[in-house]
Amino acid sequence: MTATVTFEPAASRRQVGEVDHPAESRVQRAEERRVPGNHEQRAHGENARRAQRNNERRALRNDEHLALRSNEHRAQRNDEQSSLRHLGPNWFAAVMGTGIVANAAVTLPLQFPGLRGAATVIWVLAAAVLVAVSVAWLAHRIRFADTARDHREHPVMSQFFGAPPMALLTVGGGTLLLGSDVLGTPAAVAIDWVLWTAGTALGLLTAFAIPYRMFTRHRVAPDAAFGGWLMPVVPPMVSATMGALLIPHTPAGQPRLTMLVLCFAMFGLSLFAALIIIAMIWSRLVHHGTPPAGMVPTLWIVLGPLGQSVTAAGLLATAAPSVLPGSYATGMLVFSVIFGIVTWGFAMLWLLLALAVTVKTARAGELRFNLTWWGFTFPVGTCVTGSTVLYTHTGADLFAIVAVTLFAMLVGAWAVVATHTLRGIVTGALLHPATAT
Repeated sequence: MTATVTFEPAASRRQVGEVDHPAESRVQRAEERRVPGNHEQRAHGENARRAQRNNERRALRNDEHLALRSNEHRAQRNDEQSSLRHLGPNWFAAVMGTGIVANAAVTLPLQFPGLRGAATVIWVLAAAVLVAVSVAWLAHRIRFADTARDHREHPVMSQFFGAPPMALLTVGGGTLLLGSDVLGTPAAVAIDWVLWTAGTALGLLTAFAIPYRMFTRHRVAPDAAFGGWLMPVVPPMVSATMGALLIPHTPAGQPRLTMLVLCFAMFGLSLFAALIIIAMIWSRLVHHGTPPAGMVPTLWIVLGPLGQSVTAAGLLATAAPSVLPGSYATGMLVFSVIFGIVTWGFAMLWLLLALAVTVKTARAGELRFNLTWWGFTFPVGTCVTGSTVLYTHTGADLFAIVAVTLFAMLVGAWAVVATHTLRGIVTGALLHPATAT
């Protein structure tokens, strides 16, 4: 058998090949043959579209970045303008100054109708301010931890960490003296115990920690001493004073004796530290002259440990008979009177000196309001209570007259300072000192 091979012409083979491709392929090849460089144009178009998409993504990222930075700047401005940013421990001085008005009024030698009711209202106000400032200060320490840390490290602002414990103790004492009319005696005693315990713990901490920082971290100039140095060491003296009021409410026996001894120990702790600092302030005034106008009100802080020590000694002597044998109780009474009169005399001298410097500064037109003006209140209030205690133990009308006179001075100073403080809060001058005009 012979095999037959048939050869097709070339044209027939092309026609068969064309039949094997789709019609679109023929059209595409025809277009490619008719339009030179079509591949290059398509590639250029793709690159252009890709570049456009990249530009759009880049623009979107830039917009997002700008929006994020704008939000960050807005948040930073809001933080700077926040009312909490500059809130320091010195704000608790407002609680101290308000609370001492109530405490001094209820123990004043001259009592008249309506005085106790007015004192109760002032005590409620002091308690409300204590709650408000405490909440705000805690929020400040959480939100603005950097500023709170700066306050702890600042050689001046750190001294005012003694104000919070004294605010707690002052309101606690008012709760015991006046709160029983509103809350009942058991509730008033319970609240006072809580406030006294917290204030005493914080006060002992500041009495140690702030001087320790001064000794080991701060570089103190020769003319740096000022009344604010007393703020950290005075709280134990206030604890001794308010603790004396709690002694009758302490179980008899060892608990009551321990309370009396602890109060006397805190009396000595604060007294000797205060005497050292007062001598340094006197030396600063002699060698470097009066302080700048803004610091003049701190001269009045010296009256705080002086008047408070007289008050503490007198109240502890009053509480002693329920704890100690007769001879010891009598000895404490004698000590309180002798110590009280001697210290009271020096307090009156310092009162006149501080008043003279303040009047001189005011007449020069340099005494502008700031929170240090609260130094015109609490220290004067301690002199009122100290004079009242001396009148109680001696019966000398001199102390009663001075107590009433100083109380009138205290109320006037409190009204002026409270008004300026409220105005400063409303206008923002105290809440935004960095931007206030």
